[in-house]
Parts: sequence; structure tokens; C-alpha cells
Amino acid sequence: MNTANEQYTTRLLKSGTWWKRLLDVQRPYRMYLRRLQLGLVLDIGCGVGRSLENIGRGQGVGIDHNPYSVEIAKSRGLIAFTPEEFRQSSYAEAARFDSLLLSHVAEHMRPPETMALIREHLGYLKPGGRVVLITPQEAGYRSDETHVEFVDFQVASKILDECGLKVSKQQSFPLPRWCGKLFKYNEFISIGEKQT
Repeated sequence: MNTANEQYTTRLLKSGTWWKRLLDVQRPYRMYLRRLQLGLVLDIGCGVGRSLENIGRGQGVGIDHNPYSVEIAKSRGLIAFTPEEFRQSSYAEAARFDSLLLSHVAEHMRPPETMALIREHLGYLKPGGRVVLITPQEAGYRSDETHVEFVDFQVASKILDECGLKVSKQQSFPLPRWCGKLFKYNEFISIGEKQT
């Protein structure tokens, strides 16, 4: 499976099953993202817009290389673009965003590719702005055949450091680190700050 095709978008949509909506399983993630007070967010690899909805409508702009996912995000009333569309949009202004978010993106590529993706968008980040990497722990990593690199705290730190960012926070969420071996939805959260 390829993350840029329609089949992958369909898979993302199926992950929002009725019982997950009924139980509002996104609530802890929504609350966590909002507590981070990310300001205006550029969500790189936004998919169908789940993180854009979680941070709050109007608080983010999404980019994804999958045009099918971008269309779904737009149909939900979110601001989303393919990379080409974004570069031609009025949102592509230097130092416009308070944060860059890469949620469940880095594990789909090798670290040098993740670094290149971050560097490509650093110019849109304000001085002192933050880059937030969210990656799955062991159980989540094993659950997706499109994952190619396990990005733990050490790998995430190296990625952020190589991009000239100062690591300011690393946390296991929502449960302690040891739970990530069993609980599919436990995540590594790594935050780096852009130096002025």
C-alpha cells in the first residue's frame, strides 16, 4: 500500500468507525493538542484532517501528498492542500505559523526524508516556533504495513537536532512508555523549538 493513493485514504476513513465516534476516542488527543497551545499550525501530512479537527477549526492549515485525503479534509470544511497547491496559496508566507505538526508521518519515511520534509517547511515557522513530532510506539508501529522506520525518542531527537531545533519536551502519551508495547494508540511526542 502507498500513502499517496486512494486505497490509503479509504483505510484512514475506516479507522473512524461508529464505536470510536460514539466513545469519542479522539478526545484525549484533542485535549492534549489544545493544551500544547500550538497557535496557528501547519499540519504536514494532515491526511483526512483528524489533527486539524482536534486542534480546532481555523487553527490550522494542512498539507498532504495524497490528493484523495486532501479532498476529504476539504469536504469537512478544513483548510488543506497538496504541496503544490500550498506553495501557490496565500498561506505560503515566511514565518506565518507558530507550529509545524507531523503527526504519524515520520514513521512512513526514513529519517533523512523526515529531516528534508521539516527543513522544506521551516521557513514558514516563526522564530521560537515549535515542531511537534508524534509517532506510534511498538504496538502502533506494527499495526500499519506502510511504516518503514520506528521513530522513538532517540530517533526523534536526532531528527530535530539535525534540523537545528532544540528539543524542549518528550513525552509518552496517553499512557506510560511501557504501555506502548501493548497499547496500539500510545505515542511518542517530541517537540523541538526553532531558535531565533
